[in-house]
Amino acid sequence: MKEPSRRLLWERRSQTPLLLLAVAFAVAYAVPIVAPDASGRVHAACTYVEWTVWGAFALDYLVRLGLTTDRRHFVRTHWLDLAAVVLPLVQPLRLLRLVATLMLVGRRARMAPQIQLTTYVAGSVVGLLMFGSLAVLSVERDAPEGNIKNLGDAVWWSFTTMTTVGYGDHSPTTGLGRVLAVGLMLSGIALLGVVTANIAAWFIARFERDDRAERLQLAAIRELQAEVRALRGEVARLGGAADGVPSTGPGAPAPREATAPTP
Repeated sequence: MKEPSRRLLWERRSQTPLLLLAVAFAVAYAVPIVAPDASGRVHAACTYVEWTVWGAFALDYLVRLGLTTDRRHFVRTHWLDLAAVVLPLVQPLRLLRLVATLMLVGRRARMAPQIQLTTYVAGSVVGLLMFGSLAVLSVERDAPEGNIKNLGDAVWWSFTTMTTVGYGDHSPTTGLGRVLAVGLMLSGIALLGVVTANIAAWFIARFERDDRAERLQLAAIRELQAEVRALRGEVARLGGAADGVPSTGPGAPAPREATAPTP
């Protein structure tokens, strides 16, 4: 029980720093795309930040693996973390580092019990919209037949793709851009399903609470009615006892017969 507690303690303490590093990665990823004319020093610094963030997540994975007693079970249950760490080494593209960071941040965010489902969904929507726009802009801007040339077009395309509207005024023309489009469409459908299920669960819970409250009110009304009937019977019994003649019951005297007057 000592090693698992140490690993959980590490995860709780490292969650906030890793999220801050993820924000730094987002800035480093966005700057070269939004400002392609920036100096080479700026591009180099952004690349350095990206690899530093990836190294921090890789170190976090190794530390958690070292603090775990059953390492095989940890690798089997955290295969997504391992894939996200190894992915940039297989093909060191900036887009793959983006995917790896998103995967790792999502895994660590789900470990936090205080994060509510609505906040997680909202953060996922904003993150996918932003990173999808930047990724497709970096891929399609220099394409010969591309029609996504600025950030505004990229954001509009990402929004219509995630909502599965697809007006067709902007669309990717490269293979990688179409792969991004498929990922955004699937992510949008999944998030829409989560939101719909969350709203439906909220309404069902609300109806159940209202039905439970109504049943409690009906039970209370029936109990009051029974008490009122009992009180009426008690009042009638007490009234008969006050007159000295019980109104009903085996002890009540029989009524006297009327006699005819004598002439």
